[in-house]
Amino acid sequence: MIGRLSGLLLKVADNLVLLDVGGVGYEVEVPDGAQIGQAALPGLDAAAAPQAAVPSLVLHTHLVVREDAQLLYGFLQETERDLFRNLIRINGVGPKMGLAILSTYSANDLARCVIDDDAKRLTKVPGVGKKTAERLLVELRNREDLLPKEPIVETPSPRQLQRTVVNEVEQALVALGYKPQYASQVVAQVAADPDIADNTSVMLRAALQYLAQKNEVGQ
Repeated sequence: MIGRLSGLLLKVADNLVLLDVGGVGYEVEVPDGAQIGQAALPGLDAAAAPQAAVPSLVLHTHLVVREDAQLLYGFLQETERDLFRNLIRINGVGPKMGLAILSTYSANDLARCVIDDDAKRLTKVPGVGKKTAERLLVELRNREDLLPKEPIVETPSPRQLQRTVVNEVEQALVALGYKPQYASQVVAQVAADPDIADNTSVMLRAALQYLAQKNEVGQ
């Protein structure tokens, strides 16, 4: 089992990094490539940087061996890797879905879903339907070892922060009487503006302005 890799970060993609360990390049699937890149060195273009500027990185890893492939999954925190290992022990949750869960929600977010009994929120994870979300809640509730015993102090990545803001604005629009699917479509239209991506009140104001303009056009 490969449990830890320490090397040079050569390439970062959405959910994949290339790590040079002693001259061997390891492709590692990660929850959030942007967060990995920022943790290594903010603003670095690893592909264009000289070798001396390429940052070193430590990833806590989990190796999955299949008949046709050997897949590495990597995480910045050991607790996050351990949570991934526990998630894939749940019936019906494989590595791909486990990574999707941790790409969408942090350990604290998952704990909040359990506390609030919020299966609907879990369905926002790609590949997780209503039945799977309900099963996840049951498993997480019945097995305390699946979530950290102590709260994790986390600094959300830009992607995680935007997802939180989008969820809050969608819920606000639904509370105002809009259907969930339509609320999601409206938020998707305004969330593309990077200037409002991390502010709930500003994004909500933009969404309401967008709705008002649509009504005027309709009239």
